[in-house]
Amino acid sequence: MKMRKLGINGPEVSAISMGSRLIIEDPKELETARKQSIQTLEYGIDSGLNFLNTADFYGMGISELMLAEAIKGRRDKTFISVKTGALRDHKGHFLGLDGRPNAIKNSCAYSLTRLGVDEIDLYQPSRIDPNVPIEETVGAIKDLIDEGKVRYLGLSEANAEQLIRANKVHPVSALEIEYSLATRFIENEILPTARELGVSVVPYSVLSYGLLTGNMTFPLPKEDYRNMLPRFQRGNIEHNLKLIEFLKDMASQKNVSASQLALAWALHQGEDIIPIVGMSKPKRVDENIAALSIEFTAEEMNLLNKTFAIGAMKGDRYPEALQKMAAS
Repeated sequence: MKMRKLGINGPEVSAISMGSRLIIEDPKELETARKQSIQTLEYGIDSGLNFLNTADFYGMGISELMLAEAIKGRRDKTFISVKTGALRDHKGHFLGLDGRPNAIKNSCAYSLTRLGVDEIDLYQPSRIDPNVPIEETVGAIKDLIDEGKVRYLGLSEANAEQLIRANKVHPVSALEIEYSLATRFIENEILPTARELGVSVVPYSVLSYGLLTGNMTFPLPKEDYRNMLPRFQRGNIEHNLKLIEFLKDMASQKNVSASQLALAWALHQGEDIIPIVGMSKPKRVDENIAALSIEFTAEEMNLLNKTFAIGAMKGDRYPEALQKMAAS
């Protein structure tokens, strides 16, 4: 397994992080999906993917309980990242953020219990609470580090200024943020700032909610959540699918899938880039690990960067209201 160092002060972790979010529309399918996810996580760990990503609000704690089963007898082979601070109701609907120090410490206690571990390797607020100074939120995690309950500090969806402020309180090891061929906004300011501070970037949605797989069929079902995302809406998706055809053509020429090509592009953006990939079946583990071996000629990389330049995709990554929250 290819390894990458997590920040200037962190350990070496697998070059790809396994996501453990369990998304089930029909409760009747929960147990079957849970067992399959545990099997996939176990297979991934045994294949060398030690960097595991979850959140206390994924499935209202179900993902953490699932991960706890997967790491039994394998804890010494794993590096666990947990996001916190997002509030949900009983149906999983978003209620807001809570970055208050006591809330952070309380959530950590619950996560430690659900995961069945004494220490969380990387702990991070899922978004920066606009009502709580970031210094206070990060200060709470620093306390948890001093107490031996957390090893490293991470942030998620923070801007450059927030990253700088947080790093003054305690060294930040990783910044989890959306980044892909289709979403490259961080290259303007956030990525250079992270590199200046020695912070690794952990991109999520490297396949842009499935768009970069080249396997989606449009129009999407009415109940599909991606219908609310601007780049999937009529007037934008027609243009964006033309870019996907370019990606599929290049992937075909290299005898790989569009998904593998998109992941490989992200991996080639620097040794400080460690993408998160959700994997639902053991064969997906093998496919994603294979992407580590994909190489690009200078011409191929130039073509990809030109075709998927910043602004090439039509439509923001979120609806306007969520976009404002992400930028706050």
